[in-house]
Amino acid sequence: MSVLYNIGILTYWFLIRIASLKNPKAKRFIKGRKRLMSTIKKELSDVKNITWIHCASLGEFEQGRPLIDELKTNYPDKKILLTFYSPSGYDVQKNYQNADFVYYLPIDTPRNAYRFVKYIKPETAFFIKYEYWYNLLRNLKKNNIPVYFVSAIFRRKQLFFKSYGSWYRKVLYFATHFFVQTPASGKLLKSIGIDNYSITGDTRFDRVANVAQKAISLPIVDAFCKQHPVIIAGSTWKAEEALLLQYLRTNTNVKVILAPHEAESENIDRIMQQFGDKAIRYSEASEQSCKNKQVLLIDRYGLLTSLYQYGTIAFIGGGFGVGIHNTLEAATFGMPIVFGQNYRRFKEAVDLVRLNCAFPINNIEEFNTTLNHLLKNPELTKTISKNAADYVLQNIGATQKIINHVYQQQTVN
Repeated sequence: MSVLYNIGILTYWFLIRIASLKNPKAKRFIKGRKRLMSTIKKELSDVKNITWIHCASLGEFEQGRPLIDELKTNYPDKKILLTFYSPSGYDVQKNYQNADFVYYLPIDTPRNAYRFVKYIKPETAFFIKYEYWYNLLRNLKKNNIPVYFVSAIFRRKQLFFKSYGSWYRKVLYFATHFFVQTPASGKLLKSIGIDNYSITGDTRFDRVANVAQKAISLPIVDAFCKQHPVIIAGSTWKAEEALLLQYLRTNTNVKVILAPHEAESENIDRIMQQFGDKAIRYSEASEQSCKNKQVLLIDRYGLLTSLYQYGTIAFIGGGFGVGIHNTLEAATFGMPIVFGQNYRRFKEAVDLVRLNCAFPINNIEEFNTTLNHLLKNPELTKTISKNAADYVLQNIGATQKIINHVYQQQTVN
């Protein structure tokens, strides 16, 4: 099976290279890995005390960030090596100040995995939420390097728990410990003979609680909102943008701050064309020019976490595709949350729906009904907002539990 896995990895690499001829993201994926190994070997040859933290993309980085910040504060002698699989994570955080080194993760071939582990020589490795790369994890295990999965979550439908998933289950046995979000995830691990887990919750709660305290003031956004009800549309895709476009045609008093999942110029141009004169780009707006616009289009990364402070309602993208994006950033600022129907893989979203703080919708009719009901009932919205913020505060603390477990354990050993 390992032969088939390696063939699959090489096939995927070949297909990405073909896609890179036309797709800008695939091009960055390939370009960012050019001469990657020689760069790592050169820059890390004399570096000691490396702690490696891997995040698939930007969302996982936000999940891992509290851990990185805590390590940097309490263990300043450790060198933080941060890797990303996706360009959307690397491009935004390649200059992250609390990481000493930031690289792309090499493609998981046997040769790459061997060289990567040999060159970085980590004391400890943390994988945020998921990313089960067989060759990398196998090499870490062979070199007796502790590997921890942080804020992991498992579902019965995953290949690990299928009768035909015995080979892929092997990758889980390479881990030293799993810090899982839910008791259900722990039970699934136990069902396949894995007892090395702790139920610690989700580190994103620590991150978003901290974000709420450090949100920056944005004068242009403040001028845009004035006294209007404001929908913060975060990490949107085409489906969410289409609903917003229809909604605004009959709700002219409502304003929208639109922060698409992809802020590349091509996507921004497409959205501007859709909304026409209703919209203005954030990069081109002034406190005066934005006042009479209905849509403020955020054409840069890194602002969304501060934008939520201006919202009346949050509309989170991804729910009409592979799954919703981060709902906790909105919840910590206290507001009702709306998203598409594909949310059940995300514990926090399920929790917020159960608490009547979040509202899944399927179509424009449900979208209109939900938003209008919330906007016409300010007392209800106020209660929902408080409950959403309280939910975040009640779930903080995962980062410290992980730090205590890992470093107390290493001290004992």
